[in-house]
Amino acid sequence: MAILNLFKNRHADEKSERLSFGALLDGYSIEVMPRTAAKIEDFREFLPAGMRIYIAHIDGTTIDDMVATAKRLTDDGYAVMPHVPARLIRDKAMLEDWVNRYSNEAGVSQALLLAGGLTTPRGELESSLQLLESGLFDRYGFKRLHVAGHPEGNKDIDKDGSTSFVDKALKFKQAYSENSDAEMAIVTQFAFDAKSIIRWSERIAEAGVTLPIHLGVAGPTKLQTLIKFAISCGVGPSLSVLQRRAMDLSKLLVPYEPDEFLTEIASYKASHPQSLIEQIHVFPLGGIRASADWVNERVLKSKVAVR
Repeated sequence: MAILNLFKNRHADEKSERLSFGALLDGYSIEVMPRTAAKIEDFREFLPAGMRIYIAHIDGTTIDDMVATAKRLTDDGYAVMPHVPARLIRDKAMLEDWVNRYSNEAGVSQALLLAGGLTTPRGELESSLQLLESGLFDRYGFKRLHVAGHPEGNKDIDKDGSTSFVDKALKFKQAYSENSDAEMAIVTQFAFDAKSIIRWSERIAEAGVTLPIHLGVAGPTKLQTLIKFAISCGVGPSLSVLQRRAMDLSKLLVPYEPDEFLTEIASYKASHPQSLIEQIHVFPLGGIRASADWVNERVLKSKVAVR
């Protein structure tokens, strides 16, 4: 009888873990670029209906391509959230032109506001704070605005390695959210060290931040590719996680998948229901279809576990 009870308890624990894991992944968002989107005939073949799709605006991408991609995805029924990088924008007039086009040409009412990766701004705008202060997103009726979160710091902002400016900016965004009609959330850079993410989420909550966190996660890809992206994006404590993995030959030869990282996050979220961590945002570094298939498969498995 004791063995039977042990088996039942273990089965119940495994079922609970699978449900928590699936709940974290369900409702995920994902990111595309216009040049990537152009190669995909129909996103509806593998992306869930109505999900949020971010459109990354990297240097060299035209606003025409961004708006065209946004319109295509909106017409397909997706909740489209283009990046609006301040340092690519010359002035407030140019910003208003972009916001107007997203709203009136593409039917967009969501945006991710960020500084952008350029070291030197193209004009007078250089931060997401200035984008918020412009008042343009409220004026054009944007219903949701996301801002960037940096659990491991941001080398482009806090060049001394501290997180002081990043923290101050986050508090300003929190204050802004309390006076805006738009729903707001924090979307983070991808990371691989669950403990550093948890500590950061607890720290900003203690500082008075209540914005939900959409946790950035790298989709399945080759470990070498992942390390390259991690270095270029300034990932901190998480890089050591990848380096340890690279030393294990059995793991070096197979693609990285974020199961272990997300299992730890899901377990924490299940035991801390008041956590700011709300859902995940997938960076499809190994391809958008591969990342979507990975998430969709695990969400499906968690739903089967209910039966």
